[in-house]
Amino acid sequence: MILIKTADEIELIRKSNLLVSKTLAEIAKHIQPGISTGKLDRIAETFIRDHGAVPGFLGYQGYPKTLCTSLNAQVVHGIPSDKVILEEGDLLSVDCGVLMNGFYGDTAFSFEVGEVSEAVRRLLVTTRESLMKGVEQARDGKRTGDVGYAVQHLAEANGYSVVREMVGHGLGSHLHEAPEVPNYGRRGTGPKLKKGMVICIEPMINMGRRQIKQDPDGWTIRAADNQPSAHFELAMAIDKGKTDVLSTFSYIDEVLNKQKN
Repeated sequence: MILIKTADEIELIRKSNLLVSKTLAEIAKHIQPGISTGKLDRIAETFIRDHGAVPGFLGYQGYPKTLCTSLNAQVVHGIPSDKVILEEGDLLSVDCGVLMNGFYGDTAFSFEVGEVSEAVRRLLVTTRESLMKGVEQARDGKRTGDVGYAVQHLAEANGYSVVREMVGHGLGSHLHEAPEVPNYGRRGTGPKLKKGMVICIEPMINMGRRQIKQDPDGWTIRAADNQPSAHFELAMAIDKGKTDVLSTFSYIDEVLNKQKN
């Protein structure tokens, strides 16, 4: 059942998503060669709790950590560990959730670790652009297939492949709600988007083939051909004639721009 949120509920969901956005920006300050993903996870948990929320992923269906940290060929759900040390040229996708005032926030960003290859940089740029193309379609009267088509068309036009098994979703008092929001599809198909719905769009784009496999840990999903994968995610409320994006990459971009200058 697809839940329509009130204006007050959307504002609470916005607060949760802005905290996720700020948490990812805090993580961005520490992403560099030599740091462990376990250390990043502890930084995120402390930041979330210090701001009056609890980690949304920790304990969710048994998941053991605050963040999902997926490295290089890992697509999603990589588990942070003190044994995983970031190296120059890595691609690190960080997915984060919080629960605050009864509502979830959920956002993801893929980071360059030090200097990455031009091929990895192109993958990151295209994946983020594909997300924004999907966001443009997320408004009242459109359908999930319009969102998926926009993501898929841009990604495949640039020579990449779209993971099919992992999809976006509704968001609210539960971390995953209806409807599913695939990153592929045909225009004019799928559930209709209506004012008051809240969804997450989260393209997972592979440099190589789209097939995936699961690691023995029962969580980590990786590209079957072991080529790099990128993941970006934003939460948004459906509105008439526009998209009300509830999370933001602006805090992250601000940190990353300062590091470059």
